[in-house]
Amino acid sequence: MRHDVQSQSTKTALAAALKKAMTKKRLPDITIKELCQACGVDRKTFYYHFEDIYALLKWILDQEAVEVVRKFDLLSDYKEAILFAVRYVEDNKHILNCAYDSMGRDQLKRFLYADFIGLVQNAVRAAQKQMNIAVERDYEVFLCDMYADAIASQIINLFRNEQPVDKDRTLAYISLVFKVSLRELLLCAPKDIYGA
Repeated sequence: MRHDVQSQSTKTALAAALKKAMTKKRLPDITIKELCQACGVDRKTFYYHFEDIYALLKWILDQEAVEVVRKFDLLSDYKEAILFAVRYVEDNKHILNCAYDSMGRDQLKRFLYADFIGLVQNAVRAAQKQMNIAVERDYEVFLCDMYADAIASQIINLFRNEQPVDKDRTLAYISLVFKVSLRELLLCAPKDIYGA
Protein backbone atom coordinates (compact mmCIF):
# COMPACT_ATOMS: atom_id res chain seq x y z
CA MET A 1 0.00 0.00 0.00
CA ARG A 2 2.82 2.42 0.89
CA HIS A 3 4.50 1.72 -2.46
CA ASP A 4 1.27 2.59 -4.31
CA VAL A 5 0.99 5.92 -2.47
CA GLN A 6 4.65 6.71 -3.13
CA SER A 7 4.27 5.73 -6.80
CA GLN A 8 1.21 7.97 -7.19
CA SER A 9 3.06 10.79 -5.44
CA THR A 10 6.01 10.46 -7.83
CA LYS A 11 3.74 10.45 -10.89
CA THR A 12 1.89 13.50 -9.59
CA ALA A 13 5.17 15.36 -9.00
CA LEU A 14 6.41 14.53 -12.51
CA ALA A 15 3.07 15.65 -13.93
CA ALA A 16 3.26 18.98 -12.09
CA ALA A 17 6.82 19.48 -13.34
CA LEU A 18 5.75 18.79 -16.93
CA LYS A 19 2.76 21.13 -16.70
CA LYS A 20 5.01 23.89 -15.33
CA ALA A 21 7.60 23.32 -18.06
CA MET A 22 4.88 23.42 -20.72
CA THR A 23 4.04 27.00 -19.73
CA LYS A 24 7.54 28.02 -20.83
CA LYS A 25 8.65 25.54 -23.50
CA ARG A 26 7.46 23.47 -26.39
CA LEU A 27 6.98 19.80 -25.54
CA PRO A 28 9.93 18.56 -27.68
CA ASP A 29 12.22 21.00 -25.86
CA ILE A 30 11.40 19.58 -22.43
CA THR A 31 13.80 16.91 -21.23
CA ILE A 32 13.33 14.02 -18.88
CA LYS A 33 16.45 15.23 -17.08
CA GLU A 34 14.89 18.59 -16.21
CA LEU A 35 11.65 16.95 -15.03
CA CYS A 36 13.64 14.57 -12.81
CA GLN A 37 15.71 17.45 -11.39
CA ALA A 38 12.55 19.42 -10.62
CA CYS A 39 11.15 16.44 -8.69
CA GLY A 40 14.36 15.22 -7.10
CA VAL A 41 14.19 11.79 -8.72
CA ASP A 42 16.52 9.97 -11.09
CA ARG A 43 15.90 8.97 -14.72
CA LYS A 44 15.44 5.35 -13.69
CA THR A 45 12.47 6.41 -11.54
CA PHE A 46 10.98 8.31 -14.46
CA TYR A 47 11.29 5.29 -16.76
CA TYR A 48 9.86 3.01 -14.10
CA HIS A 49 6.62 5.00 -14.37
CA PHE A 50 6.58 6.28 -17.95
CA GLU A 51 7.97 5.25 -21.31
CA ASP A 52 8.55 8.85 -22.39
CA ILE A 53 7.26 12.40 -21.95
CA TYR A 54 4.26 11.69 -24.21
CA ALA A 55 3.24 8.83 -21.90
CA LEU A 56 3.43 11.25 -18.98
CA LEU A 57 1.28 13.76 -20.89
CA LYS A 58 -1.26 11.02 -21.62
CA TRP A 59 -1.28 10.08 -17.95
CA ILE A 60 -1.97 13.73 -17.02
CA LEU A 61 -4.89 13.95 -19.41
CA ASP A 62 -6.21 10.58 -18.24
CA GLN A 63 -6.01 11.52 -14.56
CA GLU A 64 -7.34 15.04 -14.85
CA ALA A 65 -10.01 14.66 -17.48
CA VAL A 66 -10.77 11.21 -18.82
CA GLU A 67 -10.99 9.45 -15.45
CA VAL A 68 -13.43 12.10 -14.25
CA VAL A 69 -15.55 11.90 -17.40
CA ARG A 70 -15.65 8.09 -17.08
CA LYS A 71 -17.52 8.50 -13.80
CA PHE A 72 -20.43 10.12 -15.59
CA ASP A 73 -23.26 8.06 -17.05
CA LEU A 74 -23.07 9.41 -20.59
CA LEU A 75 -26.72 8.57 -21.26
CA SER A 76 -28.18 10.53 -18.36
CA ASP A 77 -25.31 12.81 -17.30
CA TYR A 78 -23.97 13.76 -20.72
CA LYS A 79 -24.54 17.49 -20.09
CA GLU A 80 -22.43 17.39 -16.94
CA ALA A 81 -19.73 15.36 -18.72
CA ILE A 82 -19.63 17.80 -21.63
CA LEU A 83 -19.57 20.82 -19.31
CA PHE A 84 -16.69 19.29 -17.35
CA ALA A 85 -14.77 18.67 -20.60
CA VAL A 86 -15.36 22.26 -21.77
CA ARG A 87 -14.18 23.65 -18.42
CA TYR A 88 -11.12 21.41 -18.46
CA VAL A 89 -10.22 22.65 -21.94
CA GLU A 90 -10.59 26.27 -20.81
CA ASP A 91 -8.48 25.75 -17.69
CA ASN A 92 -5.73 23.78 -19.49
CA LYS A 93 -5.57 25.55 -22.83
CA HIS A 94 -1.81 26.13 -22.55
CA ILE A 95 -1.10 22.42 -22.01
CA LEU A 96 -3.36 21.33 -24.84
CA ASN A 97 -1.96 23.96 -27.21
CA CYS A 98 1.58 22.92 -26.31
CA ALA A 99 0.67 19.29 -27.06
CA TYR A 100 -0.99 20.38 -30.33
CA ASP A 101 2.03 22.40 -31.42
CA SER A 102 4.35 19.49 -30.64
CA MET A 103 2.29 16.59 -31.93
CA GLY A 104 0.20 18.16 -34.67
CA ARG A 105 -3.56 17.93 -35.08
CA ASP A 106 -3.72 14.35 -36.38
CA GLN A 107 -1.51 12.88 -33.66
CA LEU A 108 -3.31 14.77 -30.87
CA LYS A 109 -6.64 13.72 -32.31
CA ARG A 110 -5.53 10.05 -32.22
CA PHE A 111 -4.34 10.64 -28.67
CA LEU A 112 -7.74 12.05 -27.58
CA TYR A 113 -9.67 9.47 -29.62
CA ALA A 114 -7.96 6.65 -27.72
CA ASP A 115 -9.23 8.17 -24.46
CA PHE A 116 -12.81 8.69 -25.61
CA ILE A 117 -13.51 5.52 -27.59
CA GLY A 118 -14.11 3.46 -24.42
CA LEU A 119 -16.53 6.06 -23.04
CA VAL A 120 -18.47 6.14 -26.27
CA GLN A 121 -18.59 2.33 -26.48
CA ASN A 122 -20.08 2.20 -22.99
CA ALA A 123 -22.68 4.83 -23.91
CA VAL A 124 -23.67 3.09 -27.15
CA ARG A 125 -23.98 -0.30 -25.43
CA ALA A 126 -25.95 1.20 -22.54
CA ALA A 127 -28.31 2.92 -24.99
CA GLN A 128 -28.94 -0.38 -26.77
CA LYS A 129 -29.67 -2.07 -23.47
CA GLN A 130 -31.96 0.75 -22.37
CA MET A 131 -33.83 0.59 -25.70
CA ASN A 132 -33.87 -3.23 -25.59
CA ILE A 133 -32.28 -3.56 -29.02
CA ALA A 134 -29.04 -4.91 -30.42
CA VAL A 135 -27.39 -3.62 -33.56
CA GLU A 136 -24.88 -5.52 -35.65
CA ARG A 137 -21.34 -5.39 -34.29
CA ASP A 138 -19.85 -3.62 -37.33
CA TYR A 139 -22.52 -0.89 -37.12
CA GLU A 140 -21.83 -0.45 -33.41
CA VAL A 141 -18.09 -0.12 -34.14
CA PHE A 142 -18.88 2.43 -36.86
CA LEU A 143 -21.05 4.53 -34.51
CA CYS A 144 -18.47 4.45 -31.71
CA ASP A 145 -15.70 5.44 -34.11
CA MET A 146 -17.78 8.29 -35.52
CA TYR A 147 -18.67 9.72 -32.11
CA ALA A 148 -15.17 9.36 -30.60
CA ASP A 149 -13.66 11.01 -33.68
CA ALA A 150 -16.17 13.87 -33.47
CA ILE A 151 -15.55 14.41 -29.76
CA ALA A 152 -11.78 14.49 -30.28
CA SER A 153 -12.19 17.00 -33.13
CA GLN A 154 -14.51 19.24 -31.12
CA ILE A 155 -12.16 19.30 -28.12
CA ILE A 156 -9.32 20.39 -30.39
CA ASN A 157 -11.54 23.05 -31.97
CA LEU A 158 -12.44 24.38 -28.50
CA PHE A 159 -8.89 25.05 -27.36
CA ARG A 160 -7.53 26.10 -30.76
CA ASN A 161 -10.27 28.71 -31.13
CA GLU A 162 -8.92 32.17 -30.32
CA GLN A 163 -12.39 33.37 -29.33
CA PRO A 164 -13.71 32.76 -25.81
CA VAL A 165 -15.77 29.58 -25.62
CA ASP A 166 -19.51 30.05 -25.22
CA LYS A 167 -20.02 27.18 -22.77
CA ASP A 168 -23.82 27.28 -22.94
CA ARG A 169 -23.93 27.18 -26.72
CA THR A 170 -21.28 24.46 -26.94
CA LEU A 171 -23.11 22.41 -24.33
CA ALA A 172 -26.43 22.86 -26.12
CA TYR A 173 -25.06 21.84 -29.52
CA ILE A 174 -23.17 18.77 -28.35
CA SER A 175 -26.05 17.69 -26.10
CA LEU A 176 -28.54 17.97 -28.92
CA VAL A 177 -26.40 15.99 -31.32
CA PHE A 178 -25.65 13.26 -28.80
CA LYS A 179 -29.15 12.96 -27.33
CA VAL A 180 -31.09 12.97 -30.57
CA SER A 181 -28.73 11.29 -32.98
CA LEU A 182 -27.65 8.27 -30.92
CA ARG A 183 -31.21 7.11 -30.30
CA GLU A 184 -32.24 7.66 -33.91
CA LEU A 185 -29.12 6.03 -35.33
CA LEU A 186 -29.72 2.95 -33.19
CA LEU A 187 -33.41 2.78 -34.13
CA CYS A 188 -32.59 3.14 -37.83
CA ALA A 189 -29.76 0.61 -37.77
CA PRO A 190 -29.55 -1.25 -41.06
CA LYS A 191 -30.64 -4.85 -40.77
CA ASP A 192 -28.73 -6.05 -43.81
CA ILE A 193 -26.93 -3.24 -45.54
CA TYR A 194 -25.74 -5.33 -48.43
CA GLY A 195 -29.02 -7.10 -49.10
CA ALA A 196 -31.18 -3.98 -49.08
